[in-house]
Amino acid sequence: MLIDSHCHLNYKGLVEDQTAVLDRARDAGVGVMLNISTRESEWDAVLATAERNADVWATVGIHPHEADAHPAVDTAKLVDRAKHSKIVGIGETGLDYYYDHSDRDQQKRSFRAHIAAARETGLPLIVHTRDAEADTIEILTDEMGKGAYKGVIHCFTASGEFADKALALGLYISISGIVTFKNAKDLQATAARLPSEKLLVETDSPFLAPVPHRGKSCEPAFVADTARFLAGLRGETVEELSASTGRNFLTLFDKVTVAKAVA
Repeated sequence: MLIDSHCHLNYKGLVEDQTAVLDRARDAGVGVMLNISTRESEWDAVLATAERNADVWATVGIHPHEADAHPAVDTAKLVDRAKHSKIVGIGETGLDYYYDHSDRDQQKRSFRAHIAAARETGLPLIVHTRDAEADTIEILTDEMGKGAYKGVIHCFTASGEFADKALALGLYISISGIVTFKNAKDLQATAARLPSEKLLVETDSPFLAPVPHRGKSCEPAFVADTARFLAGLRGETVEELSASTGRNFLTLFDKVTVAKAVA
């Protein structure tokens, strides 16, 4: 079963025709979609989409771009919202120094609050990192020393060294359509050697449409294209990769139940 481990179904480009987007994903063999939160104002809508659809699940979190605008979203608020049966992860959260849309210290405070929520709830952390490898791994490592938590580096584009450090912490790594881009040689080399038991696939839709859909609004159905490319890169069949990444997702996001997901 193909699983899109990270999508934004309530973002412009998907929400206007959400029912058709979901139908196309199902037709492409996608059995589960994880609808990701990035700001408090969308939490209710993201959750409502999951409530309406048995194969859609949701997270609660604040993107690093939004950290400045959400100083009141602390661990307690995240933990409280995560009690809902369809909230299965914490995030996305992390650090983004490429755009610096929020103060870096505030990004770090928000990141640590999310990690604490993941630790307290037992739900996986969804980590965004861009141009912030050193600080991201430092915080992840420091917080792991305070008590174990689980999580995934989503839309992985970092170095092979960062991947090895994340894996050493027990984290999973999720590959998006970027891996299909011609100029993604370093990412392709890393993706080819990642341990199969720690690998996920995603779209990050409506962004980053994979080849052959470049220039289009990305959608969950396109995870099939990424999976096909990634399987070839790794010398696996697409069926093997779909099965292993599906198992990995359900192991990590263990609040998701297959019976409900495929009902």
